[in-house]
Amino acid sequence: MSQVSLRRKKFNLFDTLNILFMIVLMIVTLYPFVNMIAVSLNNANDTVRGGIYLWPRMWTLDNYKYVLNEATIFHATMISVLRTVIGTLVSVFCTAMLAYTVSRQDYVLRKFVTLAFVLTMYFSGGLIPGYLLIRELGLTNSFWVYILPGIIGVFNMIIIRSFIEGLPDGVLESAKIDGAGDFTTFVRIVLPLTVPVLATVSLFVAVGQWNSWFDVFLYNSSNIDLSTLQYELQKILQTSNTAASAQNAADAFAGAQGGQAVVTPTALRATMTIVASLPIICVYPFLQKYFVKGLTLGGVKG
Repeated sequence: MSQVSLRRKKFNLFDTLNILFMIVLMIVTLYPFVNMIAVSLNNANDTVRGGIYLWPRMWTLDNYKYVLNEATIFHATMISVLRTVIGTLVSVFCTAMLAYTVSRQDYVLRKFVTLAFVLTMYFSGGLIPGYLLIRELGLTNSFWVYILPGIIGVFNMIIIRSFIEGLPDGVLESAKIDGAGDFTTFVRIVLPLTVPVLATVSLFVAVGQWNSWFDVFLYNSSNIDLSTLQYELQKILQTSNTAASAQNAADAFAGAQGGQAVVTPTALRATMTIVASLPIICVYPFLQKYFVKGLTLGGVKG
């Protein structure tokens, strides 16, 4: 009995420490986001005083009204939504086609093609050659520069290929016996069976597309019509890094009432961060079950 009691005490100690560690980790993870929400919902002029942590001191929606009424922000949001939706659909479909191709045992060049793509994960031509290539292809100042260069994700391809290789061979063979070609088999058989892993990969790609801003800076910074929400946020963050720039921005946002600033850089930065993060946060709960299932099955079958 004493040994059993000792084991129970050890397990209880481990569970207690584990729970405490997870609580601390949760607090550390959530605090910056909660603080951003509090700042975004607080009066901008009052925020300058500091002391805003978890709860707004002077509630207001003026920060969000300003951001949502800005034509530039609204247009940038639409571009971000378009590149996320189109980029995710095109990338996942093309990556899945490649994964299905290299998963077939009867494909002679499957090992060579797989190696060629995997090497791109370790070696890159560099920033300048990449820019020159994009320019020579005529993709600068174009919406398609957001879609075509990253149309194939090698890591995602490996995940999907591992999942497809775990599918029953009889299902694919029966489709061929019925006279279905490779593309028909892929669209009607493989895609429906790989929904969990495709949902996982879609989440990866969508988050990457939504958060991307550096490609906008490189290729479309001179074209305001192709600016994205994340790039606009980056410009705001860069502007508010120095005290002088922050003061200039505060003067620019001055309202008509008494010449006082209606929206300060600090409040605008917090509001833009929440606006940029909210769509992904809203979508994730609907894909969570596919996300966990897809990663688990893909890892086991790989």
